[in-house]
Amino acid sequence: MPISRARAAAFEILLKVAREAAYASELLHSTRLAKLSSADHGLATELVMGCLRWQSWLDRRIANASSQKLGRLDAEILVALRLGLYQLQFLSRIPARAAIFESVQLVKAARKTSAAPFVNAVLRKLVSNSASAAHPAPDSPAEALLAQIRDSRDAAALAENSAHPEWLVQRWVDRYGLDAARQICAHNQCTPHTSVHLYDDRVLADLAESHIQLAPGLLLSSARIVLSGDVTQTRAYRERLISIQDEASQLVALLVGDGQNFLDCCAAPGLKTALLANRNPHATVFACELHPHRARLLRALSLQPNIRVVAADARQLPFSTSFDRILADVPCSGTGTLARNPEIKWRLTPQDLHDLHVRQFAILQSALAHLSPGGRLVYSTCSLEPEENEALVKAALEGAGQFEVLNCRGELDRLRQLGELASRSPHSLLDGPFLRTIPGVHPCDGFFAAIIQRNS
Repeated sequence: MPISRARAAAFEILLKVAREAAYASELLHSTRLAKLSSADHGLATELVMGCLRWQSWLDRRIANASSQKLGRLDAEILVALRLGLYQLQFLSRIPARAAIFESVQLVKAARKTSAAPFVNAVLRKLVSNSASAAHPAPDSPAEALLAQIRDSRDAAALAENSAHPEWLVQRWVDRYGLDAARQICAHNQCTPHTSVHLYDDRVLADLAESHIQLAPGLLLSSARIVLSGDVTQTRAYRERLISIQDEASQLVALLVGDGQNFLDCCAAPGLKTALLANRNPHATVFACELHPHRARLLRALSLQPNIRVVAADARQLPFSTSFDRILADVPCSGTGTLARNPEIKWRLTPQDLHDLHVRQFAILQSALAHLSPGGRLVYSTCSLEPEENEALVKAALEGAGQFEVLNCRGELDRLRQLGELASRSPHSLLDGPFLRTIPGVHPCDGFFAAIIQRNS
C-alpha cells in the first residue's frame, strides 16, 4: 500500500523545517504541493502545523515511550514519530493502525528501514499509554489541552501545557500578566482564521459565485474573514483585487496615512506596499527589498503603476531625496505570529532578540534620516518583545529633538471617523502612545506600531 500523498508531503515539509530552517507556511503554498487535492492539502496542513504547534508536548510523550534518547534519533525517525503520535492523539477520524502503518512506511521510504520496528513499537506503546491516560480526553484532545492552558498557574506550567519555550512564556507573563499570557498561548495552539483585504467591494459578487463565504472584518471595514472556500482559486485573488492579510497588518499600513512620496523600507512580500499604493494612487511608492530575488518577485507581483521597487539594504538607503511618509515594517522575531508560524518558537533564542534589535535600530535610524520635515514614519513589527518595539523607539529617538512620537489614538480616531475602523473599542488597541495588538486578547496577530513625526 503506497504512502498517502498528504502524509508524504507533511513528512517532507517537516524535515525541511527541521534541517533547513525553512518556513512551513511557505512550503505548504509552494508549487510543489499544487497538485495535491483540496482534501490532501488540508490534511497535510493539519499535520504540519499540528506537529509544529505541539512539538514539545509530542516529544515528551515519545521520550517516555522510547528506549533511546530523542537527541540520538535521526530527523526522519523523530519526524515520523511526531506525525504518528499527532494523528493518534489529535485526529480521531484516522484509525490508529493507519497512523502507525504510514509512519513506519515513511521511515522505510526515507531509507531508515532498520528503524521501522522501533517506530512501530514506540507508537504502539503510545497507543496503549493513551488508552489509560486522563489527559487529554480521548474524544476531545485539543479542548482538554486548551483547558489545561487556561488553568495554568505559573509560567512553567503554562509553557509545558501549551508547548512553548518557558523562557518566552516567562517574558509574556512578566510583560503582559498571566491571564494575557494564557490567551496568547491558547491562541497560538489553534488554527487562526484567514482574513482578506478588499481593494474593491465589487469583487464580493465574484467571490460569492466562487462559493467563498465571508464575514465582516473584526477591526477594519475593508477586511473580511473567510468562513469557507479557497480564495486563492478565485479570479479576484489572481488579479490582486483581494489579498490574504491579517487585519492588524492591514491596520499598520493604514496608519501611514495619505501622502505624495512614500517609502516602504522592508517591502517584501509587498502586501502593505500594495495597500499604500492603492490608497494613494497619485503618489509614488518606493519599495525597498534587501534580497534581489525577492525584489524581482515584488516587481512581478506589483500591478499598481505607482510602485517603484528598489533592491537595497534599508540600513543604507540609496536615496538622495526625502519622503513625507515612510513605513519601516522591520524584520523581527515574529512572536506575534506563532499561530501561523509555530516553528519560530523552537528556533528563537534570547540572543536573537539582541541581534534583531541591532538590525532594527540601524534600519530605523536610516529611515529617519530620509523623513521630510512635517513627515511621518510608522515603525512596526509583528513582535511582542519590548526590545524590538517601545524600547527600540525610545533608544532611537533619545537626544533627537526634531522627532516626536505621536499618539496613535489620533490616527485611530481619524480612521474611525472615515469608516475605516470597524472595531467598537479602538482604544483597546493602544499601549500608551503605541498601537499594540496581542493575539488571543485581540482578534488578530500581534503587532506593534509607533508613529514618529519630524518637526524640523
